[in-house]
Amino acid sequence: MRKLMNHSRQFGTFIAGGLLCALVDIGVMQLLLRAGAHFTGATTAGFLAGLLVNYAFHSRVTFEAGASASSFARYLCVVGLNYLLTMGCVSLAVALAGMPLAGKIVSLPLVAVSGYLLSKFWIFRKAHHEH
Repeated sequence: MRKLMNHSRQFGTFIAGGLLCALVDIGVMQLLLRAGAHFTGATTAGFLAGLLVNYAFHSRVTFEAGASASSFARYLCVVGLNYLLTMGCVSLAVALAGMPLAGKIVSLPLVAVSGYLLSKFWIFRKAHHEH
């Protein structure tokens, strides 16, 4: 039971970190848009800021692993995989119902679970084995 509670707490921390990073992403984007930046540059800067905060938060807080070049490379692979998963869900929802938002919503829990599991057992695996 204790192990389950620890996993639940860690998953909750993972989700909270994701929400924090979404706020950073949107916040940077909005600040740049208000400062007159083009939407593509503002969106890209927000995405990159959120991505970096996400990696730093999860490496230090969620999984207590610290940052390394190899874990960051694995993290970028998972970002790419989750992007493909999201695009697959959105494309399927468009093909079946013409509703891209429905696909995006369906993809969110899939991305959260895959991101958590891959982070725990692959990206930050050394930290997992030390505890």
